[in-house]
Amino acid sequence: MAGLGGFVAEFGWLAVLGAVLGFLTGGFVKGVVGFALPMVALSVNGSFLPYEVAVALLIVPTLVSNTFQSLRNGAMAAWGSLKEFWRLNLVLVVTIGISAQLVVRLPEAWLFGVLGVFITAFGLSQLGGLRLRFSGRNRGRVETAVALVGGVFGGLSGIWGPPVVMYLLASGVPKVAMVRAQSLSFLLGSIVLIGAHLRSGVLNAQTLPASAWLVLPTMAAMFAGYLVQDRLDQEKFRKATLAVLIIAGLNLLRRAVFG
Repeated sequence: MAGLGGFVAEFGWLAVLGAVLGFLTGGFVKGVVGFALPMVALSVNGSFLPYEVAVALLIVPTLVSNTFQSLRNGAMAAWGSLKEFWRLNLVLVVTIGISAQLVVRLPEAWLFGVLGVFITAFGLSQLGGLRLRFSGRNRGRVETAVALVGGVFGGLSGIWGPPVVMYLLASGVPKVAMVRAQSLSFLLGSIVLIGAHLRSGVLNAQTLPASAWLVLPTMAAMFAGYLVQDRLDQEKFRKATLAVLIIAGLNLLRRAVFG
């Protein structure tokens, strides 16, 4: 296929087929719960590709899928979500941009471990019946804190979705609005990281065409996932989201321990 020659020459057709499988799986999960494409695709592709290449392959599918998901209910609905969660997104994007430029002294394993413990504990406690709530007057402070945490981890490790999803779940945001709001946060954060990847060389003449081709399986699988999401009521959607969060947290712990 046009544009894939450099990637195939370097990694072979089996790597292409493996990447397609990873994005089919990740796209389906994203269609069902609205997130987790990077977590799933990186888990699969990172097992047979260099980590920086696996990250590069995510860039175009992530951008396209989050754009579509943000606008699925129309531009006016997306604009409403941007206005409602303006503080969350503004602090998140600025923090990602700043922290991505920092020289990190903390070991990557430590970062993954802390975030993994926090996310797993949250998911398990919520499934166990604990419901986190906060008063309306504290919303601004909670949003700012969540955005700072998510932005720091996003800039340092490329992972900022779970804190945002946790916040929206605790806020009791309805299913459709939650998927739209989190997709907007993912979209804005990914735009910031694209500039960093272009400067670093992770996104290049070899990885960019391959990333673009992987939009096709991602979107096809995401549409299939929508068929499941549209049939889930609010409580089933919440439980499915928590289950994916727990898997995400355990995967981070795996990366912390085993690399």
